[in-house]
Amino acid sequence: MTSPSATDAQPLDFERVAYYPGDPILGLIDLFAADEREYKVNLGVGVYLDEHGRLPLMQAVRAAEQSLAVDPGPRGYLPIGGTVGLARTIQGLVFGEGLVDLDTVATIQTLGGSGAVKEMADLARVELGVTRVIVSNPTWANHRAILEGAGLEVGTYRYYDGVGLDVEGMLADVRAAAPGTLVVAHACCHNPTGYDLTTQQWEQFAQLTAERGLFVLLDMAYQGLGDGLGEDRAAVEVFARTGQRFAVANSFSKNFGLYGERVGGLSVVCDRADEARRVRSQLCRLVRTNYSSPASHGAALVQRVLDDQVLRADWAAELTRMRERIVAMRAALRAGLEDHDLDGAFVTEQRGMFSFTGLSPEQMLALRDDFGVYGTEDGRICISGLNDGNVEHVAGAISAVS
Repeated sequence: MTSPSATDAQPLDFERVAYYPGDPILGLIDLFAADEREYKVNLGVGVYLDEHGRLPLMQAVRAAEQSLAVDPGPRGYLPIGGTVGLARTIQGLVFGEGLVDLDTVATIQTLGGSGAVKEMADLARVELGVTRVIVSNPTWANHRAILEGAGLEVGTYRYYDGVGLDVEGMLADVRAAAPGTLVVAHACCHNPTGYDLTTQQWEQFAQLTAERGLFVLLDMAYQGLGDGLGEDRAAVEVFARTGQRFAVANSFSKNFGLYGERVGGLSVVCDRADEARRVRSQLCRLVRTNYSSPASHGAALVQRVLDDQVLRADWAAELTRMRERIVAMRAALRAGLEDHDLDGAFVTEQRGMFSFTGLSPEQMLALRDDFGVYGTEDGRICISGLNDGNVEHVAGAISAVS
């Protein structure tokens, strides 16, 4: 057999490569920065902003960073799945005490919550033979991209009906899912709607997934920003009580303000300790093929804070203040809308950083173009972008386009 000649060889055809216009949410950053108006409000990108409209550096994180800087160590590779110490730290935050036998939980450190979703999707497809996943309609925009990128067929289950939760529709769609389907659900602070299930509704959901032979991934990216660190793991507690296998993706981006450090975790609840060891080994194999090993600096900050009783208490107190500010801004926006004779009850019925306003894409564009208020075209706004200086303007702008 002869090799092709130089004249027969075909170069890679980059003319076939389409242009990627960018992420629609992150693209709002560029649009906002380019807006030359003196008065503008960024309610688009999902990061926590303080009362001055700035991304804060949490004091506990600052203290941890300063302590690490006193005696800096080498920057070697972490183990593929992260350190055992951080895995136990993640498990303690996600599951609390006594909820599950932690030896039966396979936990790895991941590249943020996004990396956790990707690793679970890869495990489901490669090791468990899963071909289909269903997500809430609507869901975080990047869920679909990550899951499709892992080779899964992505469908949806009903969740928001334009007014609030469509629980009956959700349960009907989950009931119709084929056994072996992966189901992604938001554990708390649903993104983008802000509507969460009650404990009773979670119990219905969990019982149904167990009966239908479905595997659930709880995406818990906002623990502590809904009702509290313990309260926000209510869904985890419900699933643990059913005794079924399930997984939890958690992130330290929001509740630690470590967005750029990409620190998160994936915990897969198994039946036995030997099963958890095998699952973790395969997760590590998948990490090795994806990004080799996780990042070290952000992980060291998280572990330093959560392992130190004083820093952990300071962090929890500051997280509480962040959550209380979000709740206060929800109340202020509701009052502002009602001052304009609009029904603002939905704002305080929702939880977490986001609110689904019910505004159309055309109305959201009018908010941006006419009033300098930036939100996503699906009607989502980031509540933490509100403060005492802009909430009245935002309420008036919503009134004007409604």
